[in-house]
Amino acid sequence: MRTRFHRLKQATGVIVSAIGICACAVALYVNFAPQFGAQPQGEHLVKISASIHFQNGVFVNQVETIMDYGLLKTAKMIRDFLTVDNINPTDPLPVKFAAGNAIVALDTLTSVTWYGHSAFLLEMEGKRLLLDPMFGPAASPFSFVGQRYAYQQPIDLEQFTKIDAVLISHDHYDHLDYPSIVKLQPHVGHFFVPLGVGAHLIRWGVAEDKITELDWWESAAFKDLTFTAAPARHFSGRALSDRNKTQWASWVLQGQYNNLYFSGDGGYAPHFKEIGDKYGPFDLTLVECGQYNQRWEAIHMMPEQSLQANIDLRGKVVMPIHWGAFALALHKWRDPVIRLLAAAEKQNIKVATPYIGERFIIGQDVPHKKWWETLN
Repeated sequence: MRTRFHRLKQATGVIVSAIGICACAVALYVNFAPQFGAQPQGEHLVKISASIHFQNGVFVNQVETIMDYGLLKTAKMIRDFLTVDNINPTDPLPVKFAAGNAIVALDTLTSVTWYGHSAFLLEMEGKRLLLDPMFGPAASPFSFVGQRYAYQQPIDLEQFTKIDAVLISHDHYDHLDYPSIVKLQPHVGHFFVPLGVGAHLIRWGVAEDKITELDWWESAAFKDLTFTAAPARHFSGRALSDRNKTQWASWVLQGQYNNLYFSGDGGYAPHFKEIGDKYGPFDLTLVECGQYNQRWEAIHMMPEQSLQANIDLRGKVVMPIHWGAFALALHKWRDPVIRLLAAAEKQNIKVATPYIGERFIIGQDVPHKKWWETLN
């Protein structure tokens, strides 16, 4: 009996030791692998602590946002992702990428090029801007998880030279991509980010004097443009221990001739009307519409809510974003744009639906070809 007990005790010790070693290995990997970024420290943390949106050590939303992901719910979500069918396209998505650096920014107009999900090149009144430039192959810290849909041509990062500014909405992997930033940063004049996100960029080699962090409702002037960080209803974090340690934001981009809104990520809430009242009307709103589910409706809008957000914002034209690149939810890949268009048709609202890589100019023809209909 004692021998059996002794063996059981030894086996338990081995198991506990193995678990401890695995936990230490994970902790070391998260702490030292660069793609996880870094948490704000020193003077940056002092500035963050002064924000009214930073409470008890974390950033908070304007309205209560409950994210109840217990062990059972998480297990059910994992099960659903493993068993659901037909959420990814089987055909490579068509693209209309411009050739190299042939594009020239126009002094009074703004052109828009979408690269799938929430990544954009804006050529705004003579300035070249990138929004959430996630051009990498996977929306996760691991190359085999959250892989990008196949495109008929890959995104060529060599074209992104002489970028005046990059604007980041928040630090999730499908918006802030480590390899993309490392590749782009020598060609970028300045980075504008929500509070705390600069810590990631600094770890990745971006000079501190090239980074401006803004709290909600703070603005920065930049070469005849004005960028304002506005509220969003979401959350942040790249590792196991940094939930909501950095801020998330939407962006208002004002020029002398054009006024744009970029939603970043987030659930529907009264902040859209507040932004519309303060800064609208907008010539174009780029509004999250994808990766939604009733389980997480508080942090990702349904398509019909995306349309209502545009109405609240007083947008003249709305473009659904946050789709066309990654399967981060359980809906079919083209459902977001189909649902938003159906809702917009009932209210006679203009919707821009360009091909990935198609360049269009705000105030001229609105691209509206339903290019996804011929794909499987």
